[in-house]
Amino acid sequence: MATTEHSTHQPAALSLYLLTFGMLMFLTLLTIFAGFQNFGMWSTPIALGIAAVKAALVVVIFMHGYSSSPLTWIIILASMFFLTIMLGLMLSDYMSRGWAM
Repeated sequence: MATTEHSTHQPAALSLYLLTFGMLMFLTLLTIFAGFQNFGMWSTPIALGIAAVKAALVVVIFMHGYSSSPLTWIIILASMFFLTIMLGLMLSDYMSRGWAM
């Protein structure tokens, strides 16, 4: 009979979760504030940057990315890299259009 071993990790302290919650709320308020500002062509990259920071916090803290193996980090970083390439190509196509009416 085969046995499987599961890696165990220590549960995070409540203070870490409260700090993460505070940071996510701050970034949400920053997103709302940025939505009311006129940054011109930089509005979308600013919103995507704030969203990326919030997503990184969720992955690292709530999905226990901080205690993952190096292979997991390589996969996480590679997927973020290719997502950045995909969004960059999409936005470059979007920004290159005339949109004249």
